[in-house]
Amino acid sequence: MEIIAFGVQRDEKPLLERAFAGRHQVRSLDVRLNRDTAPIASGYEVVSPGVNADLAAPVLQELAAGGTRMIAQRSTGHNNIDLQAAADLGLTVSRVAHYSPHSVAEYAWALAGAVNRHLVRAADRTRNFDFRLDGLMGRDFRGRTAGVVGTGRIGEAFARIAHGYGMELLGWDAAANPACEALGMRYVGRDELFSRSDLVSLHVPLAEDTRHLVDARTLALMKPDALLVNSGRGALVDTSALVATLKAGRLRGVALDVYEQEAGLFHLDRSLDVLLDDTLARLTTFHNVLVTSHQAYFTEDAVGQIVEATVRNVEDHLAGRVPRDALVTPERPPAAER
Repeated sequence: MEIIAFGVQRDEKPLLERAFAGRHQVRSLDVRLNRDTAPIASGYEVVSPGVNADLAAPVLQELAAGGTRMIAQRSTGHNNIDLQAAADLGLTVSRVAHYSPHSVAEYAWALAGAVNRHLVRAADRTRNFDFRLDGLMGRDFRGRTAGVVGTGRIGEAFARIAHGYGMELLGWDAAANPACEALGMRYVGRDELFSRSDLVSLHVPLAEDTRHLVDARTLALMKPDALLVNSGRGALVDTSALVATLKAGRLRGVALDVYEQEAGLFHLDRSLDVLLDDTLARLTTFHNVLVTSHQAYFTEDAVGQIVEATVRNVEDHLAGRVPRDALVTPERPPAAER
């Protein structure tokens, strides 16, 4: 059988094709799956989209009409999929439940270090033979307070690194993680975490109760010289409120690997296009803001695990088994209803 995969990065392609070798052929496309590209999947029983695919009801209807029976998404988050529509269409939908938490946690710290020590500005200066230190002073992380919003596997990995730096740990989550408590983390209310932390890092999934978790009110609670890092989901942050906060001269630095309107931009070459997103354009003008293109997960280790989990889910489906990481099957309602 031939499987079609959308949103495949160049470095991901050989890993994906090698994992399916000897089992199934893979047609790898670098285009994003959305309403315009969905007709390409006509005749394919199994479709594997990337993290920024649009799987709203109209797209799922197009896929189902073309013969698709399974959506094997290559990511953990699934806020881009209309699970109820998938269930109504009799589709099987799977995700990747787990992959290396260290890939994201380590990258979040790379972002934090970069904005704290002004690494991008320093590198740009040295390329122009400007070796001054003006405006490049950072701060030690040791002895300061890290606020970890979401203390699951990634948040725990982030907290372990913070503990290694010698930071005080504050956590916020629906339930405490004993491993984080063993590091000395103290769980507090959300407002206290944002108001007391020198560094806030976001590691919660995107849901209705976490959408715009960081809004104008939350940003006003933060220390004027705090750092904010988001390597979770873009819509955790109200970007318009963030821009207003930065324009007011608040926050020492912001590092974003995700952006709430990233679909159709991230993972694509738009260098010759006019950027129509005024909010993103404004964000990139701040010297203390670093934006990257949703790459925190992008290590050989994590992508390898993502591919392996995707293969396992597909094999389960084709063998008539319920995939281990199924969100929806014809026999099971959406995860939110279970």
